Amino acid sequence: MASLKSLLSHSSRLLPTFNKQTYVFIKRTLFVPRLFKRGDGKFINLGRLSSSAAAEAEKGEDSFLKWFLLLIPVTTFGLGTWQVKRRQWKMGLIDDLHRLTTVAPIPLPLDPHELNGLEYRRVKVRGHYDHSQELYILPRSPVDPEKEAREAGRLSSSGETGANVITPFHCTDLGITILVNRGYVPRQKIRPETRTKGQVEDEVEVVGVVRLTEVRKPFVPDNDVARNRWHFRDLEAMSHVTGAAPMFIDADFGSTIPGGPVGGQTRITLRNEHMQYIVTWYGLCAATSYMWYTKFIRKIKL
Repeated sequence: MASLKSLLSHSSRLLPTFNKQTYVFIKRTLFVPRLFKRGDGKFINLGRLSSSAAAEAEKGEDSFLKWFLLLIPVTTFGLGTWQVKRRQWKMGLIDDLHRLTTVAPIPLPLDPHELNGLEYRRVKVRGHYDHSQELYILPRSPVDPEKEAREAGRLSSSGETGANVITPFHCTDLGITILVNRGYVPRQKIRPETRTKGQVEDEVEVVGVVRLTEVRKPFVPDNDVARNRWHFRDLEAMSHVTGAAPMFIDADFGSTIPGGPVGGQTRITLRNEHMQYIVTWYGLCAATSYMWYTKFIRKIKL
């Protein structure tokens, strides 16, 4: 019994010491660097290695994001430059069309197939009109020939609407009948009896611009042949109605007859919106370049 008491007394004195040593051991174990022994006997600090790897990974992600985002200003700059070249091409095309509509006229070819490569080319014919078979393309707004030449490619309207009068024209020198767009008349002058002074019966010479058949654009109504309401040039249908050859010219302003339709209604509808595209793309390039600079460059201490 005395021995048991002595053992318990000794154990109670050792227990605090053991607990303290154990706590110190555990505490030291928790903070001991994670070491790994290599084959050559050297130790590697795994804790320090993992931190370095994480930093390298984060640095790699930042580098990828930096160069990936740089694609935005580079791409917008390329698109802006492409629009500059497109605008130069479009301006050259408009100049070519303007030249075709102002050069000296040539005799109208007899073969309709020859006209396929002559659209907007000035030609001249001599003959007389058949006013009994007028066709009306409407609604149309008047074209100012000088303004149209100056602002080629832009759609403009005075707010006034009417119709273009299409009249069969018998060419006495060629022996065929073609279709001539005599020009614009306001809405109140569409009916022939309201403009009798302009319904010339004599033989005249007409200078005009060759036009080809036109494909119906989206949202444009179909031609109403029965009511003689035409919304686009369908040479096959117009020729079938009038008996004329599928040849069509826009009479120029000089062919205007007092009291009749106003000639020179050729509208060169080439869209030329490249300047606003240039401003848009270069503006985006400048904005995104500045954002990229402030994000990735300005924070670097030089």
